[in-house]
Amino acid sequence: MTPAARVAAAIGILDRILGGQPSEVALMNWGRASRYAGSGDRAAVRDIVYDALRRRRSFGALGGGDTGYGLVLGWARASGQEALFSGEAYAPAMSEALGREPQGLEMLDCPDWLGPILVESLGDAFVPVMQAMWQRAPVFLRVNLARGSRAAAIAALAKEGITSESHPLAASALCVTGGARKVQASEAYASGRVELQDAASQAVVEMLPLCDGMRVLDLCAGGGGKTLAMAARAKMVLHAYDIDVRRMSDLPARAKRAGVLIKIISTPESAGLYDFVLTDVPCSGSGSWRRDPQGKWALDAVRLQFLTEVQSAILDRATTLVRAGGAIGYTTCSLIEAENAAQIVAFLARHPSWTLEAERRFTPLEGGDGFYAAVLRAV
Repeated sequence: MTPAARVAAAIGILDRILGGQPSEVALMNWGRASRYAGSGDRAAVRDIVYDALRRRRSFGALGGGDTGYGLVLGWARASGQEALFSGEAYAPAMSEALGREPQGLEMLDCPDWLGPILVESLGDAFVPVMQAMWQRAPVFLRVNLARGSRAAAIAALAKEGITSESHPLAASALCVTGGARKVQASEAYASGRVELQDAASQAVVEMLPLCDGMRVLDLCAGGGGKTLAMAARAKMVLHAYDIDVRRMSDLPARAKRAGVLIKIISTPESAGLYDFVLTDVPCSGSGSWRRDPQGKWALDAVRLQFLTEVQSAILDRATTLVRAGGAIGYTTCSLIEAENAAQIVAFLARHPSWTLEAERRFTPLEGGDGFYAAVLRAV
């Protein structure tokens, strides 16, 4: 495909996304219908689509409209590639509609309703964090330290054409600097030496008060990324639960690859009390908008309110599953205060016999995704 043909393909895919189709589905359907497109073409088109979604408001302003055409034209103008809109062969034609320079929140690609909330949540970090969200997220790996050191993992990956370096957010974190598309086909991955996981997510797990012999429950296990990271921390009895059991379908295979034992349970209340319960609650995902930019534009105030109510209910449920003197870990991949510290303040007001033991917020300015974590202890 020529660069102009890639631009034309991105326009069509974005129109389907703006029409309500999930971005991954739209890209997959295009790839299946476009057998002529090589891996390089698919990667290039994907990059244009995701760049346009990350900067939807500012590119829409530059391109003259919130359409696939307008977003890609805005992308071309921002990157000095307007010549791709030549109208020749497979290239789209240049529109007569003039774009304009974006202003205010539009320039930062932040929804208007959410701007004041994020300003209050992030303070002086608001502008640099929103600018960081323009960029593609790095690819991070978690080294399974039970199977070797970070240095050994770096060397093993390098033999397979994957370059990486240690990242300061977590003792197990590697940032992939080359060959990222080879990771999941690598022997280092297949043998459980490394696992894909954001560096800040790894740092969250490092905060948790885990040690050998504990009974631990992941109450919102999802795909099991944090479950596996906890399993690597200590020798524990580790249970995983999620209200949607289908989300845990890959966890047994991942646990086997990592060489750890994780028991999936259907009713946590029937399994006895735990020393520690992790509540990695459903949230806005605002800390991971670099990876899921479509989520930024789909979020609204009604959805945010619903999420905060779910988060409170999960925390309250966790208190019934922890033994006296035990602890709860509360985590989100959110930058919004209502989902983070405000939830902890409200929890402590409802449960005065609990105390806040540790708390930390991570933003993309530290390299990883945005996360919040707190550890609560039963007095």
